[in-house]
Parts: sequence; structure tokens; C-alpha cells
Amino acid sequence: MPDIETIPHPSAQLQADWVETIRKYAADAEKLGKLHPAQLELVYQQKWFNLLSPAVYGGLQAPLPQAVLMEEALAWADGSLGWVVTLCCGAGWFGGFLQPDIARQVYADARACIAGSGAATGTAEISGEGYIINGSWKYASGVHHATHITVNCVITHNGEPVFGDDGAQLILPFILDRADVNLLPGWKYMGMIATGSDAYEVKELLVDKSRCFKIDAHATVINEQLYTYPFLQLAEATLAANLSGMAVHFMDLCVPAFAHKATNIRRVNAANVAVMDKALADAVEELNGIRKQFFRAVEASWLKPTDAALLKQVSFTSRLLAKTARESVDALYPYCGLLAASPDTEINRVWRDLHTAGQHALLTFME
Repeated sequence: MPDIETIPHPSAQLQADWVETIRKYAADAEKLGKLHPAQLELVYQQKWFNLLSPAVYGGLQAPLPQAVLMEEALAWADGSLGWVVTLCCGAGWFGGFLQPDIARQVYADARACIAGSGAATGTAEISGEGYIINGSWKYASGVHHATHITVNCVITHNGEPVFGDDGAQLILPFILDRADVNLLPGWKYMGMIATGSDAYEVKELLVDKSRCFKIDAHATVINEQLYTYPFLQLAEATLAANLSGMAVHFMDLCVPAFAHKATNIRRVNAANVAVMDKALADAVEELNGIRKQFFRAVEASWLKPTDAALLKQVSFTSRLLAKTARESVDALYPYCGLLAASPDTEINRVWRDLHTAGQHALLTFME
């Protein structure tokens, strides 16, 4: 973790040749509707899908502050790639809660990748020593690269919902082999196209009870800090870092976009250029100020993960960073000209990706 008083540009986390590979194939990845094979090969080489997976199974088990910095950097390199890595390594974090025998099966594949949806749109009917799973789920980023897929299910018995000790309907996740899941086309939005965030379904699938797990600090199988850190703040921080990375990328691209406009649009005079340059400088300063607050909050909570006030600050700064990323980019967009409105340009792809990812419900509201 760098000095939190001098948070670097996201590029500091990545080798130049990594960035070159990621961006070289970003437009082709959009056409494919999933990450390009050359991008994937880099992800596998660097084990980014397993950034948060347990070290005992071969994962990197990165401390959260380090992981968040890397995820921001990958989203800066390309929004879709950063998002897929973040969502899949977030699912890889579940490795800390899986039954060891199942986890060893999952991570026996050096290219293990877990995708899934948090929506409880399936059912798991208790059947002997297992469950019969049915349901369909939307928006599973990276599902086309997954070796395993998670599903959230309402637990039922004889067709009736089962209730937990707290009186609430019992909802539990399961991890399934990719071969047991049917993918469905479903991602048709303007951005994050290369995430391939398609839907999937499961019909009458009988699974052993060992496929079920529980995401709770008290249910962790691997007693390491990464897996006892609260899931809510981990999710908020990793998603906010992606929006931050995309916003920084957009601002970087504003420099040549503004220069192009100043040079090629006769009606843009010196005073107009000064307005644009000030708007960019102000946006960069504001975003970097919030980035500093955000990374400071993540680091502080990592040092004292049971401190409720520090965790609340992670939630607040995550939402503030997401809000600032969206609003600062929107303030700059009108100065970028038609270049930013053309779907085959890099700056437009970044704008589309940020505004699509920015619709995630976890970061929509400040509270």
C-alpha cells in the first residue's frame, strides 16, 4: 500500500506492456462480447481472477487495500476487463467459505474463474443429503470465462420456504460446475459490452449439500483477515474503485480530445480553451481528493476491521467516489466534441462503460 497522502495515478500499478495488451484488444473484445483471448491470457498469467482467492489453494489472497488499488488500475486500463476481474475475483473470495474438498476441486484448475449473481432468483429444494436447484439469474459478469458459477437460492422444503433462526426466509449460495449451467443471452446494454454479463439458468439440478456455503465472518473456513472482513464494504470498495479507474481514464483522454477541439474547431477561441483546461484541472483535483479519502478509509478499516465507524467510512467514501466519478466525467463530456459521441472511439467506450457500471444498485445512493 503506498503512502495514502500521495495516492498515485492508477498506471503506477501496471506494467506498460500489460496496459498495451489490454487496450490493444479492447475494441475487439467489444465485438466479441467478452474478453479477448489475448487479454484473458494476461489475466491468467497474472492470476488476477484469483486476486482474493485463498493462498492455501494457490490464490494471491491480496490484502484488501492492495487489491482495491489493482482493481482501480485494471479498470483504468479498460473498464470491461477491470469489471470482469473485480466481479470474478470477488466471487473467488468465496473460496474462504467453501468446504475444503469442493474448494480444492475448484482451484485444481490453474485457470479457475468463478462468476455469479447475488440475486436470489432461484430455489434449492432440500432432498435427502442435497438440494434440487432451479432458477435463472441475470448479469453474471465474466460468465463466459467461468469454470464455476455461484447461485443464490431460496431454501425450500416440500415446496415451502425455510426460515432461519432470525425468522427471515433462508437464502444461501451454492457453487456449481460450469457444465451444469445453461447460459442465456441477456446483456444488451450500451456499455460494459466486453464483460459478457449474460444470464444463466439451472433446471432440476441435484447437488450435494457440500456445494452450499454461507458468507459470514463466523462461517469462514479459512480464518484469515481477508475472509472475516465484512462483505458489504469489500463489495462497495471494489466496485467504487472500478468507477474511479474509468473516470481517471476518461480524464486522461480529455487532454487529446480538448487539443483536437482547440485545433480543429474554428469557433473555439483561447478563452474557450482556458475554460476547458480549468474544468479538467478542477475535475482531476476533485477526483484525486476523493480518491485519497477513499483509500485512506479502506486502509484504516483494514487495520481495524471490527471498528464500525471505520467501516461506515468505507461505505460513505465508496459512494462518494462513485458519485464524483460520474459527475466529474459528465461535467467534462460536453467539451469533448463529437469524438466522445462516436461509438468507435476509446473515449466514448470509457464514457459508456462508466455510465453502465455506474448503474450498480450498491453505489446509487449515498446512504
